[in-house]
Amino acid sequence: MEKVARLFVQNPVVIFLVAGLFLVAYLLLRNSKNVSHPKFLLWPATAFAIWAIWEFLLMRFSPEANIRVDLLLIIPLVLIATAYGIIRLFMAR
Repeated sequence: MEKVARLFVQNPVVIFLVAGLFLVAYLLLRNSKNVSHPKFLLWPATAFAIWAIWEFLLMRFSPEANIRVDLLLIIPLVLIATAYGIIRLFMAR
């Protein structure tokens, strides 16, 4: 978990890339007959995009913030949105 946090924390570009990957996956799968609910990939895409915007604003206006209590809420919410989107992607109609 620490390695994942280290990859994303104070690195909004990487977070935007992950959001973009989920968006591209949605765009590729939205007309697919093999996947039941590709629209649920928009949940993790949105969660990662909001996190990226938050990280960018935090770096821009408060770069000295080294104790990140906000991550205790952000990371679990992003993980839940990601798990929900991926699980619902493959659930039957």
